[in-house]
Amino acid sequence: MTTAIINIKNLRLRTYIGFNPEELQKQQDVIINAEIHYPADLACATDSENNAVNYKVITKKMIALVEEGQFKLLERLAADLLAIAHEHPDVSYASVSVDKPHALRFADSVSITMTGKK
Repeated sequence: MTTAIINIKNLRLRTYIGFNPEELQKQQDVIINAEIHYPADLACATDSENNAVNYKVITKKMIALVEEGQFKLLERLAADLLAIAHEHPDVSYASVSVDKPHALRFADSVSITMTGKK
């Protein structure tokens, strides 16, 4: 079996994230990275998009979730993004990382990673 790994790298979006008063009123940057695994034998054999996991569909859903949502915790945002990554029935494993730049005074960012298998 051949496994395909889709990598979505550094998807830069803005959303309401946090629970401090200033975070509730001002959108902040988040950076999303995702890794999505699925068996690719049929896609390779047929060269048909119908037999592949469509990363554009996944990315559009992630963008809509982030831009239209409001989240208190990085954990919630990452879990919701992971659920989107797992929507396609062929996905066997996915990992999603969300970075919140400038969340800590002396750090480039704070991030959380959620992973899961079907």
